[in-house]
Amino acid sequence: MERFEGKSVIITGAGSGLGRAAALQVAKEKGKLALVDLNEAGLKETEQEIRAFAPDAELILVTANVANESEVENYVTETLNAFGRIDGFFNNAGIEGKQNLTEEFGADEFNKVVAVNLNGVFFGLSHVLKVMRTQGSGAIVNTASVGGIRGVGNQSGYAASKHGVVGMTRNSAVEYGQYGIQINAIAPGAIMTPMVEGSLKQIDPENWEEVGKGFVEPNPMKRFGKPEEVGQLVAFLLSGDAGFINAAVIPIDGGQSYKY
Repeated sequence: MERFEGKSVIITGAGSGLGRAAALQVAKEKGKLALVDLNEAGLKETEQEIRAFAPDAELILVTANVANESEVENYVTETLNAFGRIDGFFNNAGIEGKQNLTEEFGADEFNKVVAVNLNGVFFGLSHVLKVMRTQGSGAIVNTASVGGIRGVGNQSGYAASKHGVVGMTRNSAVEYGQYGIQINAIAPGAIMTPMVEGSLKQIDPENWEEVGKGFVEPNPMKRFGKPEEVGQLVAFLLSGDAGFINAAVIPIDGGQSYKY
């Protein structure tokens, strides 16, 4: 399939994990890519993976902190300068933060997580939606989490920010559907990304793989999800094949959210 031929897509958090997986999928389908991340080395690794199968892929790399609105505005401007339009936006960059009880979580850690996960998503929506409303078309996927639709424990900042992403997604989708724009969110569960690996290492640095086995035992599918499975869902939601899906929050967690 070449659903993205002639289309341009911004992906934040593209230097690893879900962002990289989505970038690879869109590139396979001939999309033009603006890859955004704070980690410049990670961006270059993503580019190398894309060039391995698509040496002529049209893409730009933009180093940016999504918690800084001027840097968000810049990655939007850079995309328009390169491609002239924005057809898709995977508003994905996020962090987990340190795990701790709410009473011990701390204001600094809370503010840091919210700045990236919630403010960063808001800034991205704010600047990309201006472009898409003028175009009269576009598709956006925000990254929420199962931690945005239920409690997970020891993650006050993460849970608050991801619940906020769900609310912003639904609110903005109601506002912008009339302009030919879809806005949806995904709610990944335990997907084996560097962030999830880091989370397991917070629990037990020496035996994190054993912790992981126990972590997925309650899952109906008894395994971690794969980043490419999320990348395929994101590509579907951005591709135009999902044209009447709007304001949806789609869990991709092996069914675990519905078990309890």
